[in-house]
Amino acid sequence: MNIRCIKCKGRDPSICGRTFCPITAKISAQRKVNLEAKEEYFGQSPNVFVGRFGYPHVNVGLLSVEHYEEHDNPLLWSKENYDIASIINLRSSLINSNFKAKITGFKERFMEMSKEVGMAEKPVDVEVGLSKKPVFSLSFSQDTMPHGPSVELKKARITENPKIPAAVDKAVDDTDLKASLALNQLYEKNIDEHYLTRLLSIGTLGVKKQRKLVPTRFAITAVDSNLGNDLVKEIKDYPQTGYLAHFGGWLGNYYLIMFFPEIYSYELFETYMPNANWNIDKNINFTTDYEPHDGRKSYASNCAGGFYSVRLAILEKLEKMKRQAAILAIRFITGAYYAPLGVWVTRESVRKTLSQKPIEFSSEELMLKYAHALAKKKFGCNLSKILHKSVLLNNIKTQRKINEFF
Repeated sequence: MNIRCIKCKGRDPSICGRTFCPITAKISAQRKVNLEAKEEYFGQSPNVFVGRFGYPHVNVGLLSVEHYEEHDNPLLWSKENYDIASIINLRSSLINSNFKAKITGFKERFMEMSKEVGMAEKPVDVEVGLSKKPVFSLSFSQDTMPHGPSVELKKARITENPKIPAAVDKAVDDTDLKASLALNQLYEKNIDEHYLTRLLSIGTLGVKKQRKLVPTRFAITAVDSNLGNDLVKEIKDYPQTGYLAHFGGWLGNYYLIMFFPEIYSYELFETYMPNANWNIDKNINFTTDYEPHDGRKSYASNCAGGFYSVRLAILEKLEKMKRQAAILAIRFITGAYYAPLGVWVTRESVRKTLSQKPIEFSSEELMLKYAHALAKKKFGCNLSKILHKSVLLNNIKTQRKINEFF
């Protein structure tokens, strides 16, 4: 599907800075939903969305669609290189049939059903009755995946026995197991982070008295952060890498990831190109956050959820290599990423980037020279204006190594 900008018709991207436009994407998706949406229907529900507004009383929504066609499968979308328009079309078809719930107690009449959907390995067959026919209202968020109309849920029924993996069932039944331990145990059993977010968000993990609903937006970062913290402990015992650089990306998000032969630390720069969707001027702007060897003591508020999703993908790679490093990651956000699809895009973009063979260098100087040349050639970006703010590079230059004293 080829969606072009209303303002310039795709003929002159200099007018608006991009060839594609979220407005036209929304209009295209809206037309389909308005034609097909029903007040009552039989379909499948792959996920549950927990809102954050009104906390501690939040909206809990069953995401469902009549004919499920991988509407909620980011790992597959990444593997098969779906484009933005295709993902928007899929997500806009998911009806968010919601009800109000308190974050603790779980006494609402649709709560047990929501938990079953959240725990299920595959989309669950459901009958849904809404308060009215859905009216399209697709919204885009930097953190969570978009979905279609939000409508009050009046009646719902699961029409099959949901398939729940034994490992998930065991973790949910263990009311003495902390949520952090449950997440790591399930992750080690190849339960992916998208599935884990569902389980945490809908309140099925943790010590019984501490279980509660977690807004989806927060659950995503909590899972990335928790899994990453566990991996960090492991990689700190590994030998160091050499000078390695990876470059790649997906959906208009490009990453240059450099490994330095040092003890673990991590820094992320998110740079917005002049035609990026959230860049309000013609300059290259950036945000950055840093994690020292001993870890952060506060939330990475500049890069937010992307800081933790990128870190998880990098740590997975280091664990596979059985190495540690000081990691400098630079994200280049271009106009091709014309509509935010959620923080999962950053995680998958980095996984794609790190799946490619790295370029090896004999020195820090040569690797940084390559980085400057790459940024200039690919994006017209003067990396010097960004990297002079690097805490990681400054530490490498100024901190003395323990072996210097022997």
